[in-house]
Amino acid sequence: MKLRVSAALFGLGVLLLVFAVGLPLYVAPAISKLPYDLKPTTLVAEANNARFLQITADSETVTVEVPRATLRSTIEVLPQPGDTKDRLPDQLKGDAVIWDVYQTVVRSDTQDPITMYSTQLALYRVSAEAAPWDDQWLKQDDSDETPRGNVSYSGLIYKFPFGAEKKDYPVFDRDLKEAIPATFVGTETVEGVEVYRYEQRIENRVLDTPEESLQVLLSTFAPGSTTGEIVYSNTRTYWVDPVTGAWVDVREQQRKELRPDVGSTTVLLDADFNYTDDTVNNSVESVKTNRLKIGLARLWGPIAAGVLGLIALAVGLRLFLQTGGAAGRHAAAAPAAGGPATGKEDQDSS
Repeated sequence: MKLRVSAALFGLGVLLLVFAVGLPLYVAPAISKLPYDLKPTTLVAEANNARFLQITADSETVTVEVPRATLRSTIEVLPQPGDTKDRLPDQLKGDAVIWDVYQTVVRSDTQDPITMYSTQLALYRVSAEAAPWDDQWLKQDDSDETPRGNVSYSGLIYKFPFGAEKKDYPVFDRDLKEAIPATFVGTETVEGVEVYRYEQRIENRVLDTPEESLQVLLSTFAPGSTTGEIVYSNTRTYWVDPVTGAWVDVREQQRKELRPDVGSTTVLLDADFNYTDDTVNNSVESVKTNRLKIGLARLWGPIAAGVLGLIALAVGLRLFLQTGGAAGRHAAAAPAAGGPATGKEDQDSS
């Protein structure tokens, strides 16, 4: 019986040691990637007392104004596992995922839409950087047309890499359509979670604006001008979980100005967007759950499996030695018991 238990413990110990080695080598890398079946995510930010451009039109008139109100931005991230399987080129299969993302900005008081955009893009599963995919597209209105290939994403877009480091990262800006560095600032704590803080500063960049749109703005705010430009500034602050690369909190301080060749400057946008409390809390809970999974696979799981494996081997070895010792004693006792009989036979034969 003891031999059977000893063998079982030996097998269990070996299995646990293999498990301890396999967790960090195979399981941890597998879960430190964007999954194909990622749940849809909603991120909400608000800008109180914001100044913004609002254009309303009816059958007869078009009204262009810059009112003040609270703005509410909602971003929906919808992973597309079917497109990921069927539409990615061979060189990206297994390494990238396709996401659809939608954003709407509305006035909180009237629910009037102010801006919206939708996009489809491919992201590398580990680095979270934009993958080179010919079918990516970006729509900044509600048209039905699907302008595939009309944007070339680069850098990071909706998250930082797994295992984010204390260094600068290029983050894509949708207005400029290019990646701008986000500088590592320091380490902070958000709702009990240690995060890395990064800041991206964009200052006085001239936007590429369609001439028709520019003329509408000039005729409203600078009637005596013939040309002008829209100048854009933005300071983004990202609080990032360094383990998963997820955004825990985000702040955007946006400003856009119309600068005509004649007349005064008009502020078209002055808004300070911040994640809502619910969005931060949901992000923190998600980060804690995913950190636990990765931590179990990388550290605590291997340690526990290794310790239990060594204990099982030690106990199994002890039982084996005890069983072997008992067998040895019985084997030694047998000749002693047969000694007198053997002696008697010898005497008779003599």
